Amino acid sequence: MSSETSSNPSGGESVPTSKPERLYKVAFDLPDETADWAHASAEQLWTGKTSVQMEVQVRNTPFYVKKIAFGDIVRVKIDHGRRELVFEEFVREAGHSTVRIIIKDADAGDAVDALLRSFECSWEIDPTGCLWAIDVPPHANYAHLRITLLRVAGEGKIGIEEGALSGAHRDGLGLPESDR
Repeated sequence: MSSETSSNPSGGESVPTSKPERLYKVAFDLPDETADWAHASAEQLWTGKTSVQMEVQVRNTPFYVKKIAFGDIVRVKIDHGRRELVFEEFVREAGHSTVRIIIKDADAGDAVDALLRSFECSWEIDPTGCLWAIDVPPHANYAHLRITLLRVAGEGKIGIEEGALSGAHRDGLGLPESDR
């Protein structure tokens, strides 16, 4: 974010002000089986500029795109035919993980909400209220969160998918590097 200063109208010292960051939508094309389920051929994610041309930082958590998490750096290209920025390739992770859940039992929502808050996760909920895209921050103990989510899934109250696991979260689970 860039900072500027503005004069204090009372004549005191200048006060720093922040200019809001400009965000850009990037289309992430979905594989056919996901596109059928999502009823869309691509998912639009918000991104912010980086210091490298055509590389952007993902600013929200995907509902459908796999292997991408909040904060990740990706390379984009301009698709003139579609008149939009399109994902080209993954560059590097930011340490966040993406987990998605489907609420199967209406009573599970409040318990899942409390659980996610206790791990300082943030999330977005689709318009149906059933699909949740969860951002697991780098400092969260994902191994403990996962145990509880899998228990709730085992009770048939939710479905769970790990869309993208950071290196630190994989290490905490003892998973090999290739299982992002």
